Amino acid sequence: MKRAGLRFEEQAALPVTYEGVFVPEAFRADFIVERELILEIKSIERVLPVHNRQVLTYMRLSGLKKGLMINFHVTLLKHGLKSYVL
Repeated sequence: MKRAGLRFEEQAALPVTYEGVFVPEAFRADFIVERELILEIKSIERVLPVHNRQVLTYMRLSGLKKGLMINFHVTLLKHGLKSYVL
């Protein structure tokens, strides 16, 4: 029986190799959806440049070209959405 819905990984480990040293779980993306999208969840007063760089770093490390950050600390959810494309 086929299960309905999207496939996803939560707390997906992203490895890094730096100066010859391999770190298998250097970063953890909140979600990877359908092996196509990095989804980062926040609940913060203000999104800072470091948060944008975090999503872009996860995208580069995973090889994925699409990213989405959702910040739930807003009055209207549409104000808390930020999409990324590499």
